[in-house]
Amino acid sequence: MPARHVAVIGTGYVGLTTGACLASLGHSVVCADADPHKVERLREARVDILEPGLPETVRDALEAGRLEFTGDTAAAVAEADVVFLCLPTPMGAGGAADLAAVEAVAGQIREVLRPGCVVVNKSTVPVGTCERVAALLGRADVTVVSNPEFLREGRAVHDFLHPDRIVIGAADRDAARQVADLYSALDAPLVLTDPASAELTKYAANFFLAMKLSFANNLATLCERLGADIADVTEGIGRDPRIGSAFLRPGPGWGGSCLPKDTHALLTVCDQSDVDFPLLRATIETNVTHQHQLVERVAAACGRGAGGSLDGVRLALYGLTFKAGTSDLRDSPALAVARLLRERGAELTAYDPALREERPDLSDLVELADDPVRAAEGAAACVVLTEWPELRDLDWAAIAARMTGHEVYDFRNLLDADPLARAGLTLHGIGRASTAARVG
Repeated sequence: MPARHVAVIGTGYVGLTTGACLASLGHSVVCADADPHKVERLREARVDILEPGLPETVRDALEAGRLEFTGDTAAAVAEADVVFLCLPTPMGAGGAADLAAVEAVAGQIREVLRPGCVVVNKSTVPVGTCERVAALLGRADVTVVSNPEFLREGRAVHDFLHPDRIVIGAADRDAARQVADLYSALDAPLVLTDPASAELTKYAANFFLAMKLSFANNLATLCERLGADIADVTEGIGRDPRIGSAFLRPGPGWGGSCLPKDTHALLTVCDQSDVDFPLLRATIETNVTHQHQLVERVAAACGRGAGGSLDGVRLALYGLTFKAGTSDLRDSPALAVARLLRERGAELTAYDPALREERPDLSDLVELADDPVRAAEGAAACVVLTEWPELRDLDWAAIAARMTGHEVYDFRNLLDADPLARAGLTLHGIGRASTAARVG
């Protein structure tokens, strides 16, 4: 397959991964971004996103001369055979996806696209966006195609180069094949469909994953009431190939840059289409209710008075990013739980290994500590919110010595009970019996 000239608009997680990985497959790629500071750093192979393998992929592609970065969007697309739109589509008013960035870029590139160029919506967008972008471009000689991404943060490069499927939605089969050819070096099933089906596939996939997580969290609550162990139950059902084990681990709720906005956007589409989808609505509501229930557990043990007030109660939080292996805080369930604790009056100190050098301003919510032991100073309880593997190996004896209480709430079921018990701490997980401290 001959190398193609590709333009990628936007250099966030999806755009930068798409551009760098396409370049690694031999294509000539220009990535455009409106942030001149980011462009300059990327030209020097300085990647600010915490994503395994991405800095190396960017550096290798730059050194091979197959990847470049620019702040000039029009120049980037002028010679491109294929243009990928990898732009933010955040949750807008009423839960609908905000397409302002996509629509703005369509206006910018309309006059400079080559005849025969294929424009690809890589961003997660509502059904009908391909038609909307095509109308904004107003070019009969340009085709708009949907090619949704299925990248997991922390595994984005791996997922791009080892996809379990490539979905392409296009009304024009020749255009679909042009996009499919970009991935010809990858061994993956190809799903060729219409634009509406491709756009809905992305939303449906994220909804289903969110549903499995809400199911696991509700099931964990039932396990606690019945004296069952959630780890054993989910292993038992997850080995059924019709169910699968992925996304059956309970936690502090689901979040991140995709699931919350995509489930709300799909719910908005349902409402606009006059389709009642109670399972989708329950999935979202269950997530919120679950986080309130976790906070109630902490308040019941550490709170003051009949109402479980946490006024003046210091808590140590371990993990703030929405998952391990990333520094991304967008819609983090850890932050959602932290906000609920703060609303109850708790004083919060947090440690997160991804935020030791990168220090976001969270001063209105938590005090950031660069050391896990220091974070526990004066804490009535510790609360594990992100599944960082290194938390298993913390010095729990030193942590216990700094605490005023002895409760550890592991809302990721990450920790081993024995080291905590030896330190005189009581471990509370989700969906399993608490492990009381051993004394003496």
